[in-house]
Amino acid sequence: MNFVECHEEPIHIPGYIQSFGYLFGIDAESHSITFFSRNITDIFGIGNAEQLFDRRLTDFPEIFRPVIDSDLYASLHSFTKRENETHFDKVFIGEKEYHFSVFRSGKHIFLEFEEVLENPNKRISNKYDNFYAIDNEKEIWEQLLSTLSKIVNYDRMMVYKFMMDGSGKVVAERRHNHMESYMGLHYPESDIPRQARELYLRKRKRIFSNVYAETVPLISRSKENIDLTFAASRGMSPIHGQYIKNSGAASSFSISIIIDDYLWGLVTCQNSEFKHIDLEDRVQAGIFTALASNAYSSFKSKNELKYRLELNEKASQLKAEFLKHNNLFDSLAENKGKIMKLPEADGLAIISEGNTVTVGAVPENETIDAVAHWALENTTESIFVSRSFLKDYGKELKLDENVAGVIIYFIERSKKEMLIWFRKEFDEHINWAGNPEKKIEIFMKDGEEKQMVSPRTSFHIFTENIKGNSKRWNSRNVSSVQAVRDVILETSHKQYNAIKALNNELRQVNEELDSFSYTISHDLGTPLTVMKLNAQMLLANFEETEKNKNKLNSIVEEIDNMAEMMHDVLQLSRAKHSEIELERLAPVNMIRKISENAKITFDSPKTEVVIKESPEVLADKTMLNQVFLNVINNAVKYTSHQEEPKVEIRGTVEGETVVYRISDNGIGIPEQEKHKMFKIFNRMDNAKTFKGNGVGLSIVHRIMNRIGGNVDYESNKEGTCFILTFKKP
Repeated sequence: MNFVECHEEPIHIPGYIQSFGYLFGIDAESHSITFFSRNITDIFGIGNAEQLFDRRLTDFPEIFRPVIDSDLYASLHSFTKRENETHFDKVFIGEKEYHFSVFRSGKHIFLEFEEVLENPNKRISNKYDNFYAIDNEKEIWEQLLSTLSKIVNYDRMMVYKFMMDGSGKVVAERRHNHMESYMGLHYPESDIPRQARELYLRKRKRIFSNVYAETVPLISRSKENIDLTFAASRGMSPIHGQYIKNSGAASSFSISIIIDDYLWGLVTCQNSEFKHIDLEDRVQAGIFTALASNAYSSFKSKNELKYRLELNEKASQLKAEFLKHNNLFDSLAENKGKIMKLPEADGLAIISEGNTVTVGAVPENETIDAVAHWALENTTESIFVSRSFLKDYGKELKLDENVAGVIIYFIERSKKEMLIWFRKEFDEHINWAGNPEKKIEIFMKDGEEKQMVSPRTSFHIFTENIKGNSKRWNSRNVSSVQAVRDVILETSHKQYNAIKALNNELRQVNEELDSFSYTISHDLGTPLTVMKLNAQMLLANFEETEKNKNKLNSIVEEIDNMAEMMHDVLQLSRAKHSEIELERLAPVNMIRKISENAKITFDSPKTEVVIKESPEVLADKTMLNQVFLNVINNAVKYTSHQEEPKVEIRGTVEGETVVYRISDNGIGIPEQEKHKMFKIFNRMDNAKTFKGNGVGLSIVHRIMNRIGGNVDYESNKEGTCFILTFKKP
């Protein structure tokens, strides 16, 4: 006698469909008929269905004219290019209208029909899809059930969430008064076994219209099993049918809740009397469920982002505290309370080189040593997590209630350095929908006796008490332990000494740079002064055209600018340990001068530089000049080879910031190189024909950060736009 587990039942190849559907299977290449449901003779005037085999529908134009003339069948090749993608149409067969669905699966194309049903009670409006305005998990699912009740209105409608072990729990419910509440009840994994969950992931809507109706067999000349995974009318497992009957229902409908490509749960609907939902209403119910699923995913993502930001802030504070001490053990010991609370533990033990420091509810040191020794001998990963440690190893290690759950992080195995977080035993009980204990029944299949798990007959609350477990460690708890790990790795004693050495080297380099800045500023002053005097003498004795005088005046002016910039560099070097004093600056004249000089520098007189609104910004004058100089020079340089080079500069006030956009129609920035645009000495492949050293944008990036601003850019084949964000004065 063979035993058949629930997860082994081949529910995707039942060999029959439900009575509301009518099905043809045709060869994907030849379009010849290879199988059909026995009830097709009920809607098509076929005397002898056997004559259909290996023939095409077009061979029987009188019988299948409504199907042949449909847009869906006329363009069958186009609609079946992608596998398992269903397309819909409507056709009149005789006096009745039918939904006509087509999809390709494997080597077959499925043609499926079901009668169109009117739904006079359907009441929906735009407000029902506003799931994204809800900022509460429970309310999202309650809103979904409320919305679906206007479309399908089953006696009981539930949102069923899958747990990590495959079991499930009802987290939202809407029911008529005569139906018993299942809210909060748990269901064992065997209720929806693995292969059923896989089908729910692939086929997102499943209806079982009437569990008491006769099924309709498929007729085929081939012995090959026909995969009905994507058929809307696929016949249900007899075990599942009995399960629904035992629950007091005669009909069911389910919609998969898919979150981030995995089966999060189901909308499960049950009716005490048989009930069929029109295909269009089922599709609409699926759309609303997808909207709610996306809203839930968005809600969870926002919450997770908020948590991550808070965790990062706590980790930064912890890092600052760690750096106050000269060794890791002191850092851990002084911050043990904070470290214990991060993963919401009841107690913490810090073990390092034979020393143990504890805080909170922890076992005796002898027990802690036993747990540490067990972990060193029996684990290989750096972080070990268990909520059933007391249940699994309580007798072996003589544990008490304080060691029901543990998280163990190994700092350095060779030195037996680790952190152990503890959680107390949690008095846990689970309310099951009926006794989850499996019952075995014998049935006959293909002349052979087989055993299979029988569906339970009662769904009344069954309470199971569980001992030896703590509350579950969730993903956030583990993330917080990983954050502690990262802080330890960054601030360990060895790395701390290395950072100190690097700081000393950096201090020496800065001192050398300061000396260099002073020397350059001082030594270049003399030749600049000589240049200026000579230019002024030439100007005094020059009697030529006004144009030449303007050029000499421009030389004198630029020499003054260079002298001022060198003076500012010297002052900046001297004040390196103090904060930069930002001032209100109007950059319009600076931008105009830089733009004109850039056209001369890059020999691009035909470049059109359009300077629009130029609002004031809060910045340092020297640094602001460096920023615009580098960005505008780049814009002019990289457009200089265009037929009609153009640069546009516009500033706008946006809230508490001033944003300058410098746009050009130059060579653009390749997508694959965007990640390294602000790295020093970076040159793009398409910029190699232009002069440059790849330093300018790195300077811009550092300056903008220094003055409390930001630099970003947008780029495509039509050019580049650099976005400079300053503080508003």
